[in-house]
Amino acid sequence: MAEHKPFSVSVVTPERAVFDGEAEMLIVPGEAGEIGVLARHAALEALLESGLTRIHLPSGEKLELATGPGFFEVHANRALVLVDDAVDVREIDSSRATAQLEEARAELGRLESGEGEGDRWRIEQKIKHAENQLAARGR
Repeated sequence: MAEHKPFSVSVVTPERAVFDGEAEMLIVPGEAGEIGVLARHAALEALLESGLTRIHLPSGEKLELATGPGFFEVHANRALVLVDDAVDVREIDSSRATAQLEEARAELGRLESGEGEGDRWRIEQKIKHAENQLAARGR
């Protein structure tokens, strides 16, 4: 990859900051497809779907995170990724992801049968996030 100027990136979940540092490039799973960001990117706000977030570090390494749905903002040479969950693909716990998948599918089943309440899109994103973790773990 050609060398790019670094910029500030933060990936945050409700529980913790998963990444807070500099990157040369960031790729996030936007609703309409992947969004790539380099330093000095124009201001941007977007909704994120569950998917793979890739952070290209100045050292040449690439950090890959299986991320849940959320929100993304770029402003003043800083990118902020706010997501429900973010797991380093090297640290994915298959049993945790399988449990998340089963729980989300059960929640969707209750919603479809009229026995449960909730936001269908959010439940579908939980399913997609769990499936994404299992697929990333299997790579």
